[in-house]
Amino acid sequence: MIEINAADPNLRVIGRDPVPSALRRFIWDIQSMVELAESEREILLIGRDLMARLFTTDDWLPTVFAVPNPAGGQQFQIYRDGLDRFSVVSTILSGGACVTISQPSVWEIAGVWRGAVNRQQLDASSTKSAQAGVSLLLPARAVEAARSSASGEVLELRNALDDQTSIVIHVYGGDIGQISRRSGASHGSMDAPPLGYANSDNDPPYDIFSIQNEIRD
Repeated sequence: MIEINAADPNLRVIGRDPVPSALRRFIWDIQSMVELAESEREILLIGRDLMARLFTTDDWLPTVFAVPNPAGGQQFQIYRDGLDRFSVVSTILSGGACVTISQPSVWEIAGVWRGAVNRQQLDASSTKSAQAGVSLLLPARAVEAARSSASGEVLELRNALDDQTSIVIHVYGGDIGQISRRSGASHGSMDAPPLGYANSDNDPPYDIFSIQNEIRD
């Protein structure tokens, strides 16, 4: 629900539940890591550990960022950094669904939070189609993918389960909503339109003001 801020009528306030504590801690730690890390390699190593710790609990992802699309996969932006240094994204795959995503020129940390996902590396040397490459089955709680900004990979993420929703969590080294990414069906065309977010107007991504509560270890 969107309300008017009584102190400043020109400001709109999103009325929704507070950020779950585990998610808030994760975002805060990612921000600190990005600010303090001396190299991209350090970001990938520490970021994988932070995501693995996040995955030890199962109650931190708001349902508005986990809605499956019966017609296929879709993505939600969970957090957007105001300085475009990183973003947190969920990929929601209904039973058997898949998305094909070209990797933007930023680093990425990713893991399967729920379900099971086949992660297929594709050969996008052709502008018209993508040929199958290395495939890996990732079970729930697996934090496997940590890709550098130079990888330039094209990936297919396919739900390995036909009767359950699978969810992948990504942390990208930038606001990928501002970077041209391509998405299509399995082994589909690289000419598909840029992949957007499924967030509704009432459920935008969190920002720094959402998580600026006191953090206690």
